[in-house]
Amino acid sequence: MKKNAKIDNKTVGQRIREEREKLGLSREEFAEIIGLSDYYVGQLERGERQMSLPVLVKIANCLHISLDYLIWGKITFDAYYIRDARNIYGSPDSSQDTELIELINKCSQKELELVKKLIKTILPYIGKN
Repeated sequence: MKKNAKIDNKTVGQRIREEREKLGLSREEFAEIIGLSDYYVGQLERGERQMSLPVLVKIANCLHISLDYLIWGKITFDAYYIRDARNIYGSPDSSQDTELIELINKCSQKELELVKKLIKTILPYIGKN
């Protein structure tokens, strides 16, 4: 990253919209989750407004993306490494992971689609106060 690099609000807005759509959220749903108006979120997505750091953090957390990716379009650190270092989610071979894999392996294709939809629905709410 260049010294004194400027944030491109339009590109940041495009990333927000892309990530929101990946989660299957409407602008109104997303705005409600992060506690902003849908009009303001629309302005952010179009790059018409610059957001504060607390808003940037809320958006990144809700979309489960790093601030690096949101602002610059690339990840400069491995977020999973940091989470693992703090042991937030347990080790990769934990019994919880095994149980989840076993449950997923029992699902039909139609059931897997439903599980994906459910995960996309609840993901933005995880960790929300």
